[in-house]
Amino acid sequence: MASGLDIFVNHTVSIITTDGRNFIGTLKGFDQTINLILDESHERVYSSTTGIEQVMLGLHIIRGDNVAIIGLIDEEIDNRLNLPSIKAEPLNAIVH
Repeated sequence: MASGLDIFVNHTVSIITTDGRNFIGTLKGFDQTINLILDESHERVYSSTTGIEQVMLGLHIIRGDNVAIIGLIDEEIDNRLNLPSIKAEPLNAIVH
């Protein structure tokens, strides 16, 4: 799986972790256990009452065993979103 991440390096990605958190940032690197390095990152915190809040993180490392999904972000579409007006239930943690 790690070799498939090569095409994501230096691109904006969305990462959903096993505890239901959503991180957005530029993928700068990874290792064989899918530990990820994100630059210019932020966490999107979802709420059903107040909309999406973005918490700025800067350089951030995510442990590979916490990664559930990685996907590319279309920055043009993402920039047009009015995040404070989007309301959604937070994701639940993955239970094994």
